[in-house]
Amino acid sequence: MREKMKAVQIHAPGQYSVDLVDIPEPLRNEVLVEIKSVAICGSDPGIFDGKVLQNGWPPYYPFIAGHEFAGQVVALGEGVTKLSVGDRVSGEAHCGCGICASCMGGFYNLCLNYGRAGSGHHHYGHNTPGCYAQFQVYDQKALTIMPDNVSYDEGTLVDTAGTAFNALRLTGVVPGGDTAIIGSGPMGMFAMLIAKALGSRTIMIGSGQRLDMAKALGADETINYRQSEDIVSAVKKLTKGYGAHQVIEAGGNSSAYYQSVQMARKGGQVALISIPPQDGQEAALKSLIMNQITFHGVRANPNCSQPVLQLMSSGQIAARALITHIFPMDDIHEAFETFRMRKDGALKVLIHPNGDI
Repeated sequence: MREKMKAVQIHAPGQYSVDLVDIPEPLRNEVLVEIKSVAICGSDPGIFDGKVLQNGWPPYYPFIAGHEFAGQVVALGEGVTKLSVGDRVSGEAHCGCGICASCMGGFYNLCLNYGRAGSGHHHYGHNTPGCYAQFQVYDQKALTIMPDNVSYDEGTLVDTAGTAFNALRLTGVVPGGDTAIIGSGPMGMFAMLIAKALGSRTIMIGSGQRLDMAKALGADETINYRQSEDIVSAVKKLTKGYGAHQVIEAGGNSSAYYQSVQMARKGGQVALISIPPQDGQEAALKSLIMNQITFHGVRANPNCSQPVLQLMSSGQIAARALITHIFPMDDIHEAFETFRMRKDGALKVLIHPNGDI
């Protein structure tokens, strides 16, 4: 194997380029993956721009970010038993230490050894090098073998879809009930598709081309927040005044946190996916208490890759329909501009580090 590879390196906040760097070698329990496809995540611009340095992302410069990917295993480190050379895999950002109380309970996204070098914890693309590269090493725990009929491009969406799945797993889904989703971006879109696959009527709240796409993909009801003065009343009207059984917030603004509680029915469930820009956001505590609503914070996608891949493989969620643009890695700046500005209806923008697949 050649010794050098192309990778997107962040050199300083807002400064990044495609450089030649050494190909990493897998250590014990790690494998080397040839990265076939990468999806730009909504959190990536903040990492590239240095806006999340308070989280330790990135931990140093130069740094290789990125965490939504699919690829092929090309080399094994010592002790690997889960994977073989040639396996087609989808990856996760979170890889817990495996031995703390959270990890032992299945919540490796909440690993108690987060950020402690040498503990075995990794948050790929955040505090451990990620997938904007032709090759990268990963702990075998962070990879899931893909069904043969799931493409590499679809595999990049498992992380996003998995987080939406996690939200719905936490809230539960009432078959025949109503799920309201605030935000018609990729996360909200997958929440809609999965809720529908699980037997719920879906109410998507968004705007523009993305809302049109949600309708085309099967959203039962849509609400354009730019045309509705009161989206809470609109949801209540569609649910005969009761509100939604589950509300999934993926809008990422302070009003959405408040509105998600207000549009849930008594005894309803609310899951917050988007992360507030700072602590202290209003949580509508009075409504929360008076209506006995269960509130869920949603962090990442623990143990969600396998069910999501099966939903993709069976055709129950149309992952491919969310992919709007694909770029070679050399065009990374154009790809980010397309994603940031939502050019030409951009939803999920992909990078192919090793060319066409």
